[in-house]
Amino acid sequence: QVRVVESGGGLVQPGGSLRLSCAVSGNRFRIHAMGWYRQAPGKERELVARDARTGTPDYADSVKGRFTVSRHKAAEGETIDLRMTDLRPEDTAIYYCNAEIFVNPLGRGTDSNNWGRGTQVTVSS
Repeated sequence: QVRVVESGGGLVQPGGSLRLSCAVSGNRFRIHAMGWYRQAPGKERELVARDARTGTPDYADSVKGRFTVSRHKAAEGETIDLRMTDLRPEDTAIYYCNAEIFVNPLGRGTDSNNWGRGTQVTVSS
């Protein structure tokens, strides 16, 4: 069974920095993409950053230049970190880690319904 476990988050003042980490394990086949999404109160969940091992991760326009993702292989599965700098009140949200995992060894078709429970990030003075 796939496990997606986030860590990090918390309360930070505007202009501050935080680092989120996510570990994905238990996958039978390779992980295609890993990413971070966020959901603010009253808003829909949105993409923050996604790494599909193309060489250039995708970032939401609102976080470009401030957030950086890094993806690594682990002893079991993979990890993805989200380094957040110059945080703003509008970055306040619950941040969720997601993994898109291939459903067969041929690398055709993915299961994207692999989510962590989320971690709260609050930016406030």
